[in-house]
Amino acid sequence: MVHFLHPGHTPRNIVPPEAQKDALGCCVVQEEASPYTLVNICLNVLIANLEKLCSERPDGTLCLPEYWSFPQEVADRFLRVMTWQGKLTDRTASIFRGNQMKLKLVNIQKAKISTAAFIKAFCHHKLIELNATAVHADLPVPDIISGLCSNSWIQQNLRCLLLDSTSIPQNSRLLFFSQLTGLRILSVFNVCFHTEDLANVSQLPRLESLDISNTLVTDISALLTCKDRLKSLTMHYLKCLSMTKPQILAVIRGLTCLLHLDISVHRQLKSDLAFHLLQQKDILPNVVSLDISGGSCITDEAVELFIQQRPAMQFVGLLATDAGTSDFFTAKQGLRVAGGASMSQISEALSRYRNRSCFMKEALCRLFTETFSMEVTMPAILKLQKNCLLSLTNSRILVDVPFDRFDAAKFVMRWLCKHENPKMQTMAVSVTSILALQLSPEQMAQLEELFMAVKELLAIVKQKTTKNLDDVTLLFTLKALWNLTDGSPAACKHFIENQGLEIFIQVLETFSESAIQSKVLGLLNNIAEIRELSSKLVTEDALKHISSLLCSREMEVSYFAAGIIAHLTSDRQLWISRDFQRRALLQDLHAAIQNWPSSSCKMTALVTYRSLKTFFPLLGNFSQPEVQLWALWAVCHVCSKNPSKYCKMLVEEEGLQLLCDIQEHSEATPQAQQIAASILNDFRMHFMNYQRPTLSNALLNLRD
Repeated sequence: MVHFLHPGHTPRNIVPPEAQKDALGCCVVQEEASPYTLVNICLNVLIANLEKLCSERPDGTLCLPEYWSFPQEVADRFLRVMTWQGKLTDRTASIFRGNQMKLKLVNIQKAKISTAAFIKAFCHHKLIELNATAVHADLPVPDIISGLCSNSWIQQNLRCLLLDSTSIPQNSRLLFFSQLTGLRILSVFNVCFHTEDLANVSQLPRLESLDISNTLVTDISALLTCKDRLKSLTMHYLKCLSMTKPQILAVIRGLTCLLHLDISVHRQLKSDLAFHLLQQKDILPNVVSLDISGGSCITDEAVELFIQQRPAMQFVGLLATDAGTSDFFTAKQGLRVAGGASMSQISEALSRYRNRSCFMKEALCRLFTETFSMEVTMPAILKLQKNCLLSLTNSRILVDVPFDRFDAAKFVMRWLCKHENPKMQTMAVSVTSILALQLSPEQMAQLEELFMAVKELLAIVKQKTTKNLDDVTLLFTLKALWNLTDGSPAACKHFIENQGLEIFIQVLETFSESAIQSKVLGLLNNIAEIRELSSKLVTEDALKHISSLLCSREMEVSYFAAGIIAHLTSDRQLWISRDFQRRALLQDLHAAIQNWPSSSCKMTALVTYRSLKTFFPLLGNFSQPEVQLWALWAVCHVCSKNPSKYCKMLVEEEGLQLLCDIQEHSEATPQAQQIAASILNDFRMHFMNYQRPTLSNALLNLRD
């Protein structure tokens, strides 16, 4: 998990492990434990200090020291690392001007640079490969081609050009690739690439590999122009194709040199092109790799027959099809299968489909099903999708591993709102519930996705409640809402505005399980803590359920019900016309607390707080001893369960003095003074040898 732990470093090019052969993951563990190369460490240091080491030109761009020079391989890697770290800009790209750097393999994918910066920095080099995948719109495809064609050496020698997901202005016409006569590999996946452009590309004299996936091509007949040299054709999800199936198959039949063909599709399209292709005997005689994932009507028998007629085949893609379960696919030597029928097929799919979200989702669903009850640890599998959502469902990773939780939360919340299938939904909800507690209140306030996430989670709760389904997704969803509203007035406001209170009352009326009740009441506690919103809870329906659960035999249910009542009754303004009801609730609150065991008792639910400050107004409420008693009980409980966190929090949030005041105050009840003394004694014992100055001073004050 090295790259996951250190996202600033570039990933190492390592051959993906074989899941079946490396079941225990010994090779993976050793490999991931190895240190980074000295070259990469040096490059990282150089990039981090680039501003200090370089001088500045009059136009504000950077310039390398005059006598610096980089060998070609190091220069290529330097650029790749800069790009990976997001450090390649107009200002920094200028260091590649001149001859101090000699570049051949240029990788600028996802970089935000302008056309002018691109031409000045890279188009004078003797490039043989350019990866401009998903570069910013400031550098459109026509400008890339124009810049490359300005160098006659590049025109004749550029072998590989990757333009996936790169923008093309709306007013652009034909893309003139024909000048790049040395081009062997071209990829325009997810680009506004038309049939006319394909005709232009097909005339390239050395073209061997072409990817036109998800483009606007309607007719592929032009490919027959390069039938004697085209070895690899990828046209995944070619959704605009208007040819009939016989016409498409006739073109494919004419491409006799093809070694690799990819006609995979999204399952939703229900394309049966692959089904008809498998019936042909006089097609693709030399093919070694065929990807038909997502195709409909595909059977094991048809695929077996096709492969038997072409014994040189080494790969077949069958994910999201009905094929792949036959023993033939495991018995056939040298055949790799990307599918969902076995762990080996899923492993292959995860490795092959990294950039195809539709197939990654399918593979992850299959993996989730396969590994749900797995007892053997398989690091080899984890390595193939280690930076994705399935890994994040591990709470240990979410809590202990250092990574950008704010970005992760935004990603997961966006994904949650896409109405994915139930298994994916469960994973997204689970991750949201844990990540919510890892974010600061400031970060929560900055989450633009928070409103939609709360709305979507409430929709899930309402759906489950209406259908009377108390499954794991409902529990995860209730927990996610509870955690999102913890210390977040914005989330609490969204909850109220989306009829959250009405939905939660329906939950309490439908389900009687304590695990559900405690999560509902935990969230209502968060609402009750916010003075601007607490009045929304003072309704007959809400108070009826809360007061009835105050007497629950389940400790955590009674505890949370008491917390809501304590917060609500502490604000007398809410009870101006119903003071009798307030006093009755206070009596019930006091009676419930008297029936509880000591505050060091165990509760099924693990109570956690971002801050103890919400208790401080209650601790200082001597006019309502029942409220003060609940707050003391709560503070004592968390401090006894997790003293290293909450005793320290008491000091940092300046809450110790409140406990000292209770211990000495004449209006405090003996029970309150006893609990306050207990907390202070626990504090002394836990931090007696703690050397932190703040705590030491606090201890001295307590001794005095």
